[in-house]
Amino acid sequence: MAGPRHGADARLHWWALALPALAFGLLLLLLAGSGEAHAAAGEATGLLHVTQQLLRAVG
Repeated sequence: MAGPRHGADARLHWWALALPALAFGLLLLLLAGSGEAHAAAGEATGLLHVTQQLLRAVG
């Protein structure tokens, strides 16, 4: 009879990955949308600006 799995053999439920990813996406959208309501047409949008900063930090 197999007991509960522990350590590296344990499996995550789908929501254990989906919920943090969803929360991160929502927070990123909130961050990108804040204060950008009156942005000029030639300026980058908030989401684009945040994405550029993340790519600079990673790359």
